[in-house]
Amino acid sequence: MSAQTAVLGAGAWGTAVAKVIADKGKEVVIWSRENETQEDINVRHQNSRYLPDVVLPDLLQATTDIEEAANGREFLILAAPSLYLLETVKKILMVPSIRDGETAIAVITKGFLPTPRGPRLILETLEDYLPGFYRQSLVYIAGPSHAEEVSRGKITGLIAASENPKNSIRFRELLKSGGLFVFSSFDVRGVQVAAAAKNVIAIAFGMLDAIKTMGPDSDTNLFGDANLFGDANLFGDGTESLLLAAGLNEIQTLGRAMGATHPETFTSISGIGDLDVTCRSVFGRNRRFGREIIEKKILEPFKDVEDLLARIGELGYLPEGVAAAKYVRILADKYKLKMPISVGLYQILNREIEPLDFLRNFLNELG
Repeated sequence: MSAQTAVLGAGAWGTAVAKVIADKGKEVVIWSRENETQEDINVRHQNSRYLPDVVLPDLLQATTDIEEAANGREFLILAAPSLYLLETVKKILMVPSIRDGETAIAVITKGFLPTPRGPRLILETLEDYLPGFYRQSLVYIAGPSHAEEVSRGKITGLIAASENPKNSIRFRELLKSGGLFVFSSFDVRGVQVAAAAKNVIAIAFGMLDAIKTMGPDSDTNLFGDANLFGDANLFGDGTESLLLAAGLNEIQTLGRAMGATHPETFTSISGIGDLDVTCRSVFGRNRRFGREIIEKKILEPFKDVEDLLARIGELGYLPEGVAAAKYVRILADKYKLKMPISVGLYQILNREIEPLDFLRNFLNELG
């Protein structure tokens, strides 16, 4: 297939972005790990596992050959989950058009990457592996978006951040469509931190949302002492906004420590915008995971966060905030930052404290 663009990763978000490009009349090839997904896309024009009930255009074709997908493309979009991103990139290092720096590369994955030097931002890590042509030329794309909406043409805004303004504009033009607005930014570090750390806050938000919904009369005996906070029915929409605002402060604190260059990054769509939609949307996997910690006691089979990460496939979906919580805690220690929500969420995932202990600690921090 003589496609101009390839997307590596046939999950929901990678498929949605590939569809946006194909809907503009451009051929796109998407790489899938699974034969079943490849066949689903090529034969039935759907990705029923990751993006059900969305009809994919004929111009979008799939392959399980990653070198075939990557070679000779003008644009390459990396969409593999953060847990598998580095492994994916290592498979294309010797692809001729990558080796020679002929392909422009963007990343739509959210998270931090583990390295011998500790957790690092995605682009700086990939620059250590990709040929030198790509240093300060990669593009990072993020913003308040869900695959389920973008694939259906719902109006959405994204940020294309790069130290190379030409490449930012190139990907902006590639992606923008009637329903998708794309804006450029130079704050590569700030946008990456916001995209990764918001998933941690979204898990905490999901827990609070479940507790608020259940209330003190729930049969789950979650609340125990009805006077835990004076009144067990004190949690409301305002409480959630309090958590969201405090979470944004933590994200901005971490962003500054990691070299963010523009304060407005955190008050624009890549900061508060992405955080808000991730916390509040029914499509958010991290919000869902947080709710299920409360409603389904989903953490009970796992002894700690490492066990959870090792067996995360058992959940049936991938909440990126689990790995991010581990890395944010490490980064908070490294930079000596006060991040009670993020660190408290890590302690819940690591089975050190219970959710209500977290809420008690959070409210005590505020007081």
